[in-house]
Amino acid sequence: MKSLEELKKAVLEDGVIDAAEVKEIEQVIYADGSIDREEADFMFELNDAVSGNANHPSWTDLFVKAISSHVLDDEGSTGSIDEEEADYLLSQIQGDGQIDATERALLVSLKASLGKLPAQLNGLLN
Repeated sequence: MKSLEELKKAVLEDGVIDAAEVKEIEQVIYADGSIDREEADFMFELNDAVSGNANHPSWTDLFVKAISSHVLDDEGSTGSIDEEEADYLLSQIQGDGQIDATERALLVSLKASLGKLPAQLNGLLN
């Protein structure tokens, strides 16, 4: 199985994430059954690199699933977004200076799951 760096290099060769690459990414990041911070960072790095390109629609689905799992399925604040997680999401989403459609889909999904977003994230949807 490829490392995250090897996978990132391979995926970014053409600047677009296709369906086969989405499946490979999913296999690698879910190999241990959960999404840790390194894997979440990897997902945001990939998304920033391919933002606005003709990625396969399943990329957005995997991104939302993985990042939601990272913040909602953790031991410290299962089913909610604590302040540290909210700050992390805010810095990652704003990291490249734009909120793209994939990041917006993440926020919409989290809001639907939780009923409301922490204040610092809620402002990103306006």
